[in-house]
Amino acid sequence: METRHLRYFIAVAEERHFGRAADRLRMAQPPLSQQIKQLEEQLGTLLFTRTTRKVELTPAGEMLLERGRRILEDLETLQSDVTQVGTGVQGILRIGFAGSATYRLMPQIVREAKDKLPGVQLKVRGEMLTPQMVDGLEDHSLDVAILRPPVRAAGLELKFLEHDELVVALPDDSPLAAFETVSLEQLAGEQFISYPANSAVNEAFIDACRKAGFYPNVVQEARETSTLLSFVAAGTGVALIPTTTRTLSIRGTVFRELKDAPVVDLAMAWRGADTRPLVARFTELLQSVTQPVKER
Repeated sequence: METRHLRYFIAVAEERHFGRAADRLRMAQPPLSQQIKQLEEQLGTLLFTRTTRKVELTPAGEMLLERGRRILEDLETLQSDVTQVGTGVQGILRIGFAGSATYRLMPQIVREAKDKLPGVQLKVRGEMLTPQMVDGLEDHSLDVAILRPPVRAAGLELKFLEHDELVVALPDDSPLAAFETVSLEQLAGEQFISYPANSAVNEAFIDACRKAGFYPNVVQEARETSTLLSFVAAGTGVALIPTTTRTLSIRGTVFRELKDAPVVDLAMAWRGADTRPLVARFTELLQSVTQPVKER
């Protein structure tokens, strides 16, 4: 059975008249009658009872009308869905976010995607480290990652989005909280809470301390920024975090700018072989909600 047979049949069934159905289909009546006869022969049953005055559906015809309408509707929906997926208007996108981007950028992206890509379902994982996200891209559990370079993996494309200075998070009763700006040298004797050793922010933090003439005394590591700041609020130590993380307010913690603050980058990464329009559309959307990268 071909879809054209269904369309011809439904037109006759709804009009209850071959002439009107032929006009509706913009074809001559004899070919329409022949097509219906061929359909009945294929199915091995009559679909209509015909008299000189009217056409009525048989029980088999009633069932075909009900099911046929659904089939044609499903085909139309399928065609629309395939077109939308093919043009990037519809689909599922799995995204990983670096810790600081989780708090500031993720809400903006989800809001923009809901408005501009309503047919796209975002599956989001936050508070991820760059190595985790690189693994996720390589094993296809992620489609896109908002991460902090460097990225040491072949086959991934990278688009830089923002530069982010580090600030120092202090317990609110720290003597250093009295200063508007703090130098790294002033932090030399402090205990530090840090991100894990394999995080990009931790690498920038360690490098900056070494350039300032000391190696930091790290007493606690925390993967999630909220946990890291909770340790700071508890008086366990101080921490260097991206400026954008200041939007996450933890009672008992204050933020101070750093002199000659080290900088970390934020970038979008995806598989170079993934040429789906959905990824391209998401890239455009992401650039619209981030600040243009300025040369350092």
